Amino acid sequence: MKGHDLINTFLPDELVIEVFRHMHSKSSRDACSLVCKRWLALERISRRTLRIGASGSPDSFIKQLAMRFVNVKNLFVDERLSISRPVQLGRRRGGNQSTLSPVKLHYTTERGESDDSDWESNCFSDAGLIALGECFTKLKKLSLIWCSNVTSMGLQSFAEQCRSLRSLDLQGCYVGDQGLAVVGECCKELQELNLRFCEGLTDKGLVELAISRGKSLKVLGIAACAKISDISLEAVGSHCRSLETLSLDSEFIHNKGLFAVAEGCRLLKVLKLQCINVTDEALEAIGTCCLLLELLALYSFQRFTDRSLSAIGNGCKKLKNLTLSDCYFLSDKGLEAIANGSSELTHLEVNGCHNVGTLGVASVGKSCLRLTELALLYCQRIGDTALLEVGKGCKFLQALHLVDCSSIGDDAICGIANGCRNLKKLHIRRCYEIGNKGIIAIGENCKSLTDLSLRFCDRVGDDALIAIGQGCSLNHLNVSGCHQIGDAGIIAIARGCPELNYLDISVLQNLGDMALAEIGEGCPLLKDIVLSHCRQISDVGLAHLVKKCTMLETCHMVYCPGITAAGVATVVSTCANIKKVLVEKSKVSERTRRRAGSVISYICVDLSIPH
Repeated sequence: MKGHDLINTFLPDELVIEVFRHMHSKSSRDACSLVCKRWLALERISRRTLRIGASGSPDSFIKQLAMRFVNVKNLFVDERLSISRPVQLGRRRGGNQSTLSPVKLHYTTERGESDDSDWESNCFSDAGLIALGECFTKLKKLSLIWCSNVTSMGLQSFAEQCRSLRSLDLQGCYVGDQGLAVVGECCKELQELNLRFCEGLTDKGLVELAISRGKSLKVLGIAACAKISDISLEAVGSHCRSLETLSLDSEFIHNKGLFAVAEGCRLLKVLKLQCINVTDEALEAIGTCCLLLELLALYSFQRFTDRSLSAIGNGCKKLKNLTLSDCYFLSDKGLEAIANGSSELTHLEVNGCHNVGTLGVASVGKSCLRLTELALLYCQRIGDTALLEVGKGCKFLQALHLVDCSSIGDDAICGIANGCRNLKKLHIRRCYEIGNKGIIAIGENCKSLTDLSLRFCDRVGDDALIAIGQGCSLNHLNVSGCHQIGDAGIIAIARGCPELNYLDISVLQNLGDMALAEIGEGCPLLKDIVLSHCRQISDVGLAHLVKKCTMLETCHMVYCPGITAAGVATVVSTCANIKKVLVEKSKVSERTRRRAGSVISYICVDLSIPH
């Protein structure tokens, strides 16, 4: 009935809150909170997760946030993000502004002296962490990213208040052993701990935590902690019997530490290693003991060979996800051992392993029939035969990534197109032997394809995109640097892919205004577009584009000589949802800068020629 609020009349608070809990988009929840005061209050009650910046005097906002969002369980604080100050109500022109500034929390640091410098007062510190512990006592998860002013004092106070904490991320925080030990003593439900770039930690702190919380800890990450050695891993192996995920990035870890982990943490399912001093013997122990392993990622290993992969293949029959990056001494034999032993493999990435060639990948195609994602990056020795075997055997393949694979050509892509008809994502970059023939086959056979990236593929032209536009309904397209693509190919995409929301057509020298006009007509859902280095487009085409693409949020258009300040003003004034415009500073008028300065971004180095 007109004039009556039926929703608020008949829906109880519990039901409205339940609706809010099913909204995973922050923008949707924020929009609902603006409907009325009741919805604002209920949305605040139902909010479980907060993400805030850690620069711009965040300490003083903690208590305000706690009063508004009383049931927060997950809190993310990131030093890389800034926090916006709330409007100061009651401010009068000419009044004493100093009395209205937010209250700052002061305390004495571990060094025994007060630090009132402007820089530190604008960063999240122990004062904020102490207030956080006092106000958000129900926290289950806390993430402090690069909050370098946080020390053991703040962490100790927080741990004593938030005893039900289950997940703690201290990446880049300069906390010491004392703070970590208190976390172990107080947070008896702790299951996840990330200690990446915690330079103040030593073996003492991690050993104490492993002893006190070993039974509950399931996820542990350690990286760039110069004072963490095999001693810590021996404690982890002895006390953390329930550990399921371990991530290690350290040049100070040797075989001894991994031996202890392999023997003690037999429930391990995820293992990520970047340890240059680990050899075949340690990975053989992993293959022998960690039989439940499902994900293994090995980065920059220079001291292990095919022996390691043979042991993994023989022992880890449940392995599903394998990443091999810059492992120079691996060859086809190691990959063949994985293929023969770990036939349940679904994800494989081979990156910069220069001795892995066609035979190794072909063996995966023959044996790993459940493979759904394959990434081959900087692999010069892998040829067409490898992907032909993948096409024959891996009928469930959904994603293929190829970067700088100079020996892979159209025949390989045709094999994938004919055999892997469930393909949804195809990303190719700088594979100069791939041209129209292969991409046309993809368009004709892979009807489920929604994400296509063909970056700097010189042999791909309009015919390929015409086939894609006729056969696939894309929502993501990147053809940056494909010089043979012009208006005809992009027009075919515009007419055949109405659900397109991301488009990168940068560095296309033959692209003109007609293509932009067609995109505007055919792709109303477009949110992000990259037009940089397109010399033939102008303000006219840009105006046609933004007139119909009303949902546009980002537009990159640097080094487009045909686009002027008038075109930039058109984008800003027409697109109500615009969030970022990247352009040369010389093309932004003073009026545009005043009107939409917050969404304008400039390139770091302006290479445009002054007029």
